[in-house]
Amino acid sequence: MTKELKSRLYHIYADDEVKDNINHKADETEPLPDLLINAYYLLGKDWQETRNKWVKSGHKVPPVMITVANRTETSARIKYAFDHNRILIPELCDADKTLQIDSKILNEAESETETVEIKIHPKLTKKQQAELLRQTVDTIGREGKPGEQIQNIISVGMLSEGWDAKTVTHIMGLRAFSSQLLCEQVVGRGLRRVSYDAGDNGLFQPEYVNIFGVPFTFLPHEGGDGPPPPPPPPKTKIEPVKEKSKHEITWPNILRIDHVYRPVLKMDWSKVKILEIDPYESITEADLAAIISGKPNKAVKAAIGLEKIAEDTRVQTIVFRIASTIYNSEKRPDWKGSKEIFLAQVVRIVEEFIQSNKITIKHDLFHPDDSKKKILMILNMNKIIQHIWSEIRVENTEKLTPVFDKENPIRSTSGVRTWFTSKPCEWIEKSHISHCVYDSGWEAAEAYFLEKSDLVTSFVKNDHLGFTILYNHKGVIRKYYPDFIIKLTNGEYMVIETKGKDSQQNQTKREYLNEWIKAVNEQGGFGKWHWDVSFEPSDIESKVKKCIKNTPSPSVATA
Repeated sequence: MTKELKSRLYHIYADDEVKDNINHKADETEPLPDLLINAYYLLGKDWQETRNKWVKSGHKVPPVMITVANRTETSARIKYAFDHNRILIPELCDADKTLQIDSKILNEAESETETVEIKIHPKLTKKQQAELLRQTVDTIGREGKPGEQIQNIISVGMLSEGWDAKTVTHIMGLRAFSSQLLCEQVVGRGLRRVSYDAGDNGLFQPEYVNIFGVPFTFLPHEGGDGPPPPPPPPKTKIEPVKEKSKHEITWPNILRIDHVYRPVLKMDWSKVKILEIDPYESITEADLAAIISGKPNKAVKAAIGLEKIAEDTRVQTIVFRIASTIYNSEKRPDWKGSKEIFLAQVVRIVEEFIQSNKITIKHDLFHPDDSKKKILMILNMNKIIQHIWSEIRVENTEKLTPVFDKENPIRSTSGVRTWFTSKPCEWIEKSHISHCVYDSGWEAAEAYFLEKSDLVTSFVKNDHLGFTILYNHKGVIRKYYPDFIIKLTNGEYMVIETKGKDSQQNQTKREYLNEWIKAVNEQGGFGKWHWDVSFEPSDIESKVKKCIKNTPSPSVATA
């Protein structure tokens, strides 16, 4: 395992694939990013070995894994993943032994006026359920108490200061740790001393907790000699200008785009793109060292591996897991056939895909029947899900239906809040926003053309606008920010992206942008929209001219 991958386990929340994914509102059925699933596999496997040792030694209570999440939507997604066995460790995926809890749930449970669903004991009154919930949290790991068999706790923020369960053995940190104190508080949940028996040296026996995602050395070294830092550069105030309101631009605020699919799903395998999985991007083993006096002690070390999971998991299980995830997260009420037929068709397509030559292992390290290929499929399940579903969607979509934000269905340049920047910027006459802020000389050149062109009525740089396109790349939900929105002299709109170097990720962005444009145009009511990509500063004029002549939108595969 490389140092880079060790660092990703150490700073899971800060990883781009994870942070972008878990910091937006999402339905609980949305799959977790592969790196997070990967980390849960490793930590869960070690938890499983710890549990087996405890059972053999006669312990009646299980070891406890705690997740400290960043928001309630994330905790709900994690709970759903465990409840539906997406972690592939059956002993840990026991809904009756999993507890999702935060201060809001506790407060609502005890409130006379709030309504909260607590699935602990349906025959109890609300007050009795609230008290039982509180007792369950307070008695984790205590024999004969409500919390005796709880083994998986998913918390938002910190549990109460006096909480002192002594059975916590594993911790997953999935939030920003802005101070050393927060790190110490989280780690302290797993360092409640169980044994006070002294060893031969007269000291207590060491006790450990295995932790992912809680960084300890995040603060830069302070102090040192040298001159004082230079004063900060002056900042420019950026805001909508009332006198330029004729250049206001509005756009639909779309949360997602639903698809109406054919009753019979078809796949032309000759057109399906190959999915390549890189073994070096997946973590199949992790070494954990004890931290003593703030430093790792290499003499006390344990390894966590996934070989046993591969042995116990059949390929058909992986097929059904992929298909059921697609079914649960992607099925829509617009599906014309029965739910069972939909699922059966997806299972068939997934099975054909895995058995085909459309999925390959990079570097040719593993034979097709090698158990490590199963490990890589498990650890890259979201990539496989996204790839298969993208191919199904392209070939089988009959209609696109945009779903708007009910509270704010239309956004506008008039809604941009005042902000300040020290970046290069320039006052623009054709923009409702006071200045255009430049991230590069390329953007400055294109803004100059848009400002002077007779083909352009108004334009705005997509900076602090809130205009985003959600897209799925390698199983991670990300936000894409196109560079410019343009209103042309013929009254139509154009979205321009400047991109000097192309990549698979950029092509995926354009697929979702193209889908957004098609959905808006099919919906109607927002004018006619187009999109294009500028690959060099000199081509912006030709792109705008082509668009204003009402030529078809560019191919997704533009290169």
